[in-house]
Amino acid sequence: MFNSPRPAQRYGGNTSAGLGRSFVDEDPLASSAYDGLDPWSAAPSPSSTPAPPAYSVFSSVIADATVPSVYTRAFAAVDPGNIGETSVNSLSRVLATASLPASTIDKIVNIVSSKPRVSKLEFFVALALVALAQSGKEVSIEQVAALSSQNELPEPTLDLNSLQPSASTFSAPVPSYTQDTVIRSPAPHYTPDDPWDTTTRYISAPSNMSGFGNSGFGPGAPSTVTGTGLSKDWWKNQKSVSVTIQGQQGFILNRYTVYQVSTERGSSVIRRYSEFVFLWDCLYRRYPFRLFPALPPKRIGPDEYFLEQRRKGLARCLNYVINHPVIKDDGVLSVFLSETSLEEWRKHTSISLDEESASKRIDRAEEMSIPSDLEDKITTIRRRVSPLIEQWQRICILAERIIKRREAAAVRMSSQFRRPLIPAHLLPLFSPSHQRSFSDSASITSSAAFSASGMSATSTLSQSTTLNHSMTGSLPRVDFLGLQGDLSRLTNTLRAVIEVGDPCWRGDECELSSGVRTGLEQVASHFGRHSELSESRTRVLLDTTLEAVKSQRDLYIAVRDLFIRHDRLSLDQVERLKKRVETTSLKLDGIKAAQKDGWQDEADKFVAAIEKDQATIAAQLSRRVFIRACLWHELRVILHNRENTLLTVMTQSFAHEEQEYAEAMLNNWSSLTEAVEGMPFE
Repeated sequence: MFNSPRPAQRYGGNTSAGLGRSFVDEDPLASSAYDGLDPWSAAPSPSSTPAPPAYSVFSSVIADATVPSVYTRAFAAVDPGNIGETSVNSLSRVLATASLPASTIDKIVNIVSSKPRVSKLEFFVALALVALAQSGKEVSIEQVAALSSQNELPEPTLDLNSLQPSASTFSAPVPSYTQDTVIRSPAPHYTPDDPWDTTTRYISAPSNMSGFGNSGFGPGAPSTVTGTGLSKDWWKNQKSVSVTIQGQQGFILNRYTVYQVSTERGSSVIRRYSEFVFLWDCLYRRYPFRLFPALPPKRIGPDEYFLEQRRKGLARCLNYVINHPVIKDDGVLSVFLSETSLEEWRKHTSISLDEESASKRIDRAEEMSIPSDLEDKITTIRRRVSPLIEQWQRICILAERIIKRREAAAVRMSSQFRRPLIPAHLLPLFSPSHQRSFSDSASITSSAAFSASGMSATSTLSQSTTLNHSMTGSLPRVDFLGLQGDLSRLTNTLRAVIEVGDPCWRGDECELSSGVRTGLEQVASHFGRHSELSESRTRVLLDTTLEAVKSQRDLYIAVRDLFIRHDRLSLDQVERLKKRVETTSLKLDGIKAAQKDGWQDEADKFVAAIEKDQATIAAQLSRRVFIRACLWHELRVILHNRENTLLTVMTQSFAHEEQEYAEAMLNNWSSLTEAVEGMPFE
């Protein structure tokens, strides 16, 4: 009942007007991401494999038992990013420090998970099974549950100091955004290294904002609305903020997720989603004609897949605004990234939500720089935005599917070869009612070649037609678990084979058996290396390349939002006020001509009304010019540079990383070829 499909909702999930919602009526992400695992989809996130969710199996096994400290230390050693899960390869490396037979390690790994990654609970159950094996007891889930019910989880003996880090040379990007620890006015000191420094800026904060409002300008001060361009190599100085999930707080009906927002300089801050909404509400009201993305929406009863997608969406949004040449200087944004308690700060601070046109002016040179055919340029961009969103969304879907399958499809064999060879301990650990078949035979087969050969995602994207056929279920249905294996499990199984064959059954020293065992040890070692390279490369693809692709999609969605906001908020009353001034002027002329008793007082009222309307007309005409200058700046500086330059950076980086990955794979298999060259035949 609680996991039934939800009614379709719009892209802006928040129904509060102006509170971080999108101005887009259509949902461009309604069928997005890997098998529906996208925060913009209203449907519940499906399980990634036919196996029952980890929380439904192992939460009852561990229950409320006290977890020994070695469990936490071991998991932290293989989950430095604190994402709450790790790979089977990392689990195998930890279990290898327990000095257990390879067959036992293989059994434990396959008991706790049939997926390429394991959760923290699954990891803890595996360590409990290791402790049982070390003490000579039966290795079973029932034993762990019995000890857990007595709050006596066994403590394994692990040599964590000897745990070797991953040998892969690929690593996730390191945040480079710098933020002062002292909260100050949004008028930072500009240096030649700032890629957005295009003009000299003179800023004074409004008094009603206590130093945290929009930038105010005195008479004759230069404007910051437009600039002359970007400094050389500006894309190399992009700043970044990282967002990580810290868990949930509150009680049953008032539970919420908290995020840690981290910068290089200054301490990290804890924020909840509603505080992101507050920040975006301020930005929307202050900068309605600036280009920046909408927040990912909220969902009632979110699952872990939704939360992870939303975390990445929040990170993309923050990284966008801190690199915007105008918004990055906003005082509320600075406070959001540095103030320990945003709630307390809001209670004691008055915040101005006037749009920037109220405090900024356009000088004559900037007004003359606006092209006369700006409307034609905007019309051209409007016509291109929707097709670009659609195509980039397809790229996001295909790229994410390919990367996810690359992560899961470590080693796959056709069913006619694999099915008769499945050992008993690799059979599903759940009832047949939980088994589901997947219509992905063609895509799985291509993913196997893709994973094993190190093919690039770009080359596989060209096979989108084949992928689409496999997605629609037009090919024969196969048992997903029957096809899926992975390199880590294969490594463990090979080592178990070596153990069984040692010593030789003849009972004497046998050079043939010894040489073959040595060769198999090399095969197992190189498969482990292959697994590490594949796992690390996949994580980097998810964290860098895929996020860059989604940022490109978000950019075009932000352009569409900007045009919609412009259509709604750029309206003014100039024409109506001009007619009212004309009418009032005629009345004033009539009063002066008649000169009845007390006509001077009435004439003064009409004069005051005319002056007020004329001042309003002048302000609204200035706002018209400001809006045009804003749009021209956003299209010329922000859109034009980001949609081209950052796409170049992403493409070059992807090609370089794929080359390094392919070379590492080639070196690994070349090394294996040399290592097994001397294996004996007789």
